[in-house]
Amino acid sequence: LRDQARYEQLRQEKRFEALDLKEVLRRQQLAPLLLNLVLISYQQQLGGQLGVAPGAEFHEAASTADSLGIPIVLCDRDIKTTLRRAWGALSAWKRVELFGSVIVSAFNRPKLSEEDLAKLREQDVATRLIRELGEALPGLTRVLIDERDAYLAEKIRRAEGQRVVAVVGAGHVDGMRRALLADQAVDLSELETTPPTSKAWHWFAWSLPVAIVTALVAIGLRKGAAVAGDNVLFWILVTGVPSMLGTLLAGAHPFTALSALLSAPITTLSPVLGVGYVAAAVQAYVRPPRVYELQSVTQDASVARRWWSNRLLRILLIFVFSSIGGSLGMFTGSAGIVRSLLR
Repeated sequence: LRDQARYEQLRQEKRFEALDLKEVLRRQQLAPLLLNLVLISYQQQLGGQLGVAPGAEFHEAASTADSLGIPIVLCDRDIKTTLRRAWGALSAWKRVELFGSVIVSAFNRPKLSEEDLAKLREQDVATRLIRELGEALPGLTRVLIDERDAYLAEKIRRAEGQRVVAVVGAGHVDGMRRALLADQAVDLSELETTPPTSKAWHWFAWSLPVAIVTALVAIGLRKGAAVAGDNVLFWILVTGVPSMLGTLLAGAHPFTALSALLSAPITTLSPVLGVGYVAAAVQAYVRPPRVYELQSVTQDASVARRWWSNRLLRILLIFVFSSIGGSLGMFTGSAGIVRSLLR
């Protein structure tokens, strides 16, 4: 069966009305929330055409085991570990490509022929999505498919009892069969380890703001305070205005747009907190999501125009658009300051 988190979600039928948005913002988990929403929306679109809700087969297996008094063993790897390992396996550009592909899929209603539907009935929806991502981004195949096949096979091999009934996605059967027939022990602890943040990335994240501040100081020493002031004003405008426009494009409250304008010049110099989180937090305060919007968020996520009408989805749009505006402004502003220093 599935991992613990997805098992609890199926058994307890958790819904987004239980979402603690303040905690999500505090822990800076808006990006994972966005990806999770899009993936759920994609699964629902495919599941709707199949006439089966995502995860229904696992729910039925668990219910049957309970009714017969059969112990349940959860064999899949924690989804957070899988996603973190997959993220770590990608280059920076591939991460952008993956994020773009996932966002596009939110608004792309799959049109499936009867032949496609027949094939889909032979594998679970999540496996189809994972295989599609693996084909588009080969670096993901090892983590999303090969590692999980080996992990599932080893967990099933270690399960207690003389007879084991394993319920898995059909897309994993071939790989698991090969792993079980090979009869080679798998180090589960290694597959459960998440890669640490690269020290090179940590140094790069801090080197850019240090370089910008150093350049502004150098401009002041070489060309005077007036020129340095002009460059500071340029930085404020080139980072703040695109961030503000991003929030307005997402339909933000005026206070949210103002917060993006004022915070972007500072947050773009900080690897710790981005302008997107500031803008999203302000929007969540002045326009908190209503209960019925939390209840319908997964359905609304599959319709492009509803991202602007559902308050939770609008907060996510504000986070994305203001972050993009801040990033564009940061690189444009950096280039402008460097040119001023070298002139």
